[in-house]
Amino acid sequence: MSRRTTVALLCCTLLVVLPARAQATTTGGTSYSSPPGGTAAQAQASTPTPAPTAPAATAVATIGADGKAVAPATAPPAVTALIAAANQIASLPYRYGGGHADFTDTAYDCSGSVSYALHGAGLLDWTLDSTGLSRFGAAGPGTWVTIYANKTHTYLVVAGVRFDTSGRPKGGSRWQTALRANKGFKVRHPVGL
Repeated sequence: MSRRTTVALLCCTLLVVLPARAQATTTGGTSYSSPPGGTAAQAQASTPTPAPTAPAATAVATIGADGKAVAPATAPPAVTALIAAANQIASLPYRYGGGHADFTDTAYDCSGSVSYALHGAGLLDWTLDSTGLSRFGAAGPGTWVTIYANKTHTYLVVAGVRFDTSGRPKGGSRWQTALRANKGFKVRHPVGL
């Protein structure tokens, strides 16, 4: 066998072995244990992070006098479900640790609120703290849903309106039309949204 043939065979072998090995390595994110078959949350956390792209323009949700958001007619079903879930807790009080022992609670903190909304859309099977949410899904802003998270706080922007425990009037809704500065936050989104 000639040297050129040997080199060609070696290169072909590497082309087969390296992609298989790359698939077996962890690309980052959070890993969770769960029943065999996995969950939607695992798929979100283990999906390789694509390069951020500019989100497409979407219709903007509205906030009614009752403090509840109304999804745009063109919103995907998951966005409509997320908004409906968030509406259920939008006016409940804030409590540190609220919404973490169980999705059903009488008060919610920031990450408990975001987890509840994501769970309502079928995107999360258990609550995450703000650090866990900073690794959820894919990097960059989403078309419909964007998660802003750091080690001390997290909030959502859904169809152009903010779902946040901070900046709301006492006893008011977590839904707010005013956006906030996001310096120091990881920007993530559920894959596909």
